[in-house]
Amino acid sequence: MIKVVIAEDDFRVAQIHEEFLAKNHRMELVGKAMNAKETLEILHGKSVDLLLLDVYMPDQLGTELLHRIRADFPFVDIMMITAAKDKSFLEKALRYGVEQYLIKPVTLEKFQEAMNAYIQKKVTLDSAGEVNQQILDQFFGGEKSKEAEKRNDLPPGIDYLTLHKVTDILQKEKEGITSERVGEKMGASRTTARRYLEYLVGTKDASVEHVYGIVGRPERRYRLSNEKIV
Repeated sequence: MIKVVIAEDDFRVAQIHEEFLAKNHRMELVGKAMNAKETLEILHGKSVDLLLLDVYMPDQLGTELLHRIRADFPFVDIMMITAAKDKSFLEKALRYGVEQYLIKPVTLEKFQEAMNAYIQKKVTLDSAGEVNQQILDQFFGGEKSKEAEKRNDLPPGIDYLTLHKVTDILQKEKEGITSERVGEKMGASRTTARRYLEYLVGTKDASVEHVYGIVGRPERRYRLSNEKIV
């Protein structure tokens, strides 16, 4: 789980962002701060991976915290979520290695897009024994990798990370598996699991067959086609 702190002085906005975070099963909210002082207190007291930081807070600008956060908590990643459109704020954020800069109001779609991109970069880096150009392009831009193109080509309702999880489940189930069992393993509903499974069937990355159980009721069992990987 990626541990997240929300630093936002408007409790209504903080609540919205908390609800957005709750929809991402890879992220866990560990604290909320309404000002700069509370933000630093939480960072000192908890293990934090990602800070969602506003610029306009009552006691200090969020951008004025960047130097101290980088000095005291070098492994905490930062995303700015703010109404501040002044170019100087963006320039300072870039100098301090801020992961993302989102302008309020942020839609759920844009929020999840930013979070999923962050998670993917973190997973890629954590799992890499050494870096290569494909990984560097993901972090610093450049030509899109085939993996990035796949993410961008997915239709609405199909999330890249969830699709990858479904594929991982299919890889382990050589004899096939039902949508109900996939849903149980991924912590989602049968309907959600079936949507992803049918998508894989449609792209020919998976196949489906009807298998009759003990009581004679047919089950749709899914398996990867030729061990394809998303």
